[in-house]
Amino acid sequence: MTPPLLTDRAQLARQRARAARAPAWFLHEEALAEVQERLTLVNRTFTAPAVVTAAAAVWGGAVPGARLVEDAEVLGLEPGAHDLVVDALTLHWADDPVGRIVQARHALKPDGLYLGLLFGGRTLHELRASLAEAEARLTGGLSPRVVPMGEIRDLGALLQRAGLALPVADSVVWRVSYATPFHLMRDLRAMGEGNALAARQRAVPPRTLFAEAAKVYARSFATPDGRVPATFEIVVLTGWAPDPSQPKPLRPGSAAARLADALGTAEQSAGEKAG
Repeated sequence: MTPPLLTDRAQLARQRARAARAPAWFLHEEALAEVQERLTLVNRTFTAPAVVTAAAAVWGGAVPGARLVEDAEVLGLEPGAHDLVVDALTLHWADDPVGRIVQARHALKPDGLYLGLLFGGRTLHELRASLAEAEARLTGGLSPRVVPMGEIRDLGALLQRAGLALPVADSVVWRVSYATPFHLMRDLRAMGEGNALAARQRAVPPRTLFAEAAKVYARSFATPDGRVPATFEIVVLTGWAPDPSQPKPLRPGSAAARLADALGTAEQSAGEKAG
């Protein structure tokens, strides 16, 4: 049985087209700065990079020599053509995130680097809680309004499932404050990050829903100066296309030194109590 689709791609494209007319790309700019900093820590010059992005205005020319690739379920990447693939804040909309990372792995040369940036589970937790409380109070139920976002441990496992070596997952968190929740919602539209879920309700929501959610938001999360915070967590997935030159874990029992010596402590056998 085919699993249900997460994303309405036509709606997502319409949202991104509207956003491009008056965009708010600050999260993409933060993500770009994060990528550039991490690349400076890698002792390597990348000569054939590719960036998967929906914000070409931000990423174009930012990674020297990079080919920009449109976000789609099937990426326009050639097998073995790149030594760096960056997936820049599009992976959270993928119906099959493991399959998307596999596509990137196939596009990498041996020992090529993959960097995937996507929103993590702490993102917009204030807005999600406020919408859920308001909708449950007004309608007695909930409808899908925010794209699901994984926890860092689960997202890191995607790298191993996709066959990448030396997998690492970590995250960076930004807290942004707004005058009202409506200013936050306006920014989300200007990022192209509105509700494009395939399972979203197509009917017009109750007139009072967002006003009620704004009241819940302010009551639950407002800071002493009356502003409301919004949390954005960006998870960074790092992995390498397998290559024989990469370090391998040592065979169990092959250690040449005792851990107790390194720690400057006495070694104790199993069951022996300290003292």
